[in-house]
Amino acid sequence: MQRWMGFAVSLVVIMGGLTACGGNNKDNAASSVPAQSAQASASSSASASAEPAAPAEQQGYQDGVYYAEAADFDADSGWKEVVSLKVDGGKIAAVDWNALNKDGGLDKKTYSEKGFYGMKAGGASAEWHEQAAKAEQFLLDSQDPKAISVKDDGTTDAISGVSIHVGGFQGLVEKALAAGPVQAGPYKDGVYYAEAAEFEADSGWKDNVTLTVMAGRIAAVSWNSTSKDGGADKVTRSKSGEYDIKKGGGQAAWHEEAAKAQAYLIEKQDPAAVAVKDDGTTDAISGCTIHVSGFVSLAEQALASAR
Repeated sequence: MQRWMGFAVSLVVIMGGLTACGGNNKDNAASSVPAQSAQASASSSASASAEPAAPAEQQGYQDGVYYAEAADFDADSGWKEVVSLKVDGGKIAAVDWNALNKDGGLDKKTYSEKGFYGMKAGGASAEWHEQAAKAEQFLLDSQDPKAISVKDDGTTDAISGVSIHVGGFQGLVEKALAAGPVQAGPYKDGVYYAEAAEFEADSGWKDNVTLTVMAGRIAAVSWNSTSKDGGADKVTRSKSGEYDIKKGGGQAAWHEEAAKAQAYLIEKQDPAAVAVKDDGTTDAISGCTIHVSGFVSLAEQALASAR
């Protein structure tokens, strides 16, 4: 009987020890799972912030509007490259590669379309806007900016018929996708134009305004005028000194004051923000003494179809 009692006590002690060991293993396993999950989550988060979203065929981009621009205007050319993307259904549905000029005025695409950039005259096989369109289509087809293999000189052999530098384009697409969707502005993307109905009786000028919208926001503004007698436009004549408002007391050349009005509209994103006085001038724009009533009216007219 004593031997049986001793065996029973020993069995209880052994079973208690096994239960205690089993409990410790369970606690250890439970506490280690969240730690591993947190580590994996942190790693995944860090990776997501450092790399652009995976191509659509892998997991799909997040729907929305994306935008990125170069940090500075190019010192030699004066252009700053910009990229706008639209993702729909997890795929890049639209892409706009363009550039803005440090002096304001037309965007690079429109400038090229009007024949002012003149790449073919310099020996290129196609104009800048035509080659840019091929690069955009390549991205739409591949859905992956990394598919654009860029050489050391910034060009690529991956896109037939494209000899222009595409390194900036590829980098901005990756930058935009990595940053994620942006809040789009109130306007529809595109280029909008309006001109006065008639030439001014006194001056002989007819104002025109061209607006470029990217990611729903006004990105570029060109305010100019044509003469009833033909010849060069007002901006060109102002830059050459042929049209000189400083002789009549102007603070600066006409194109310089017009550039301030253009920059103000880009900043405010609304022509109504330019408060025009009865005489056609404004106190809202520092250093701008020229009549801006025509500019404001045409900007509103151009944007009417962009809403």
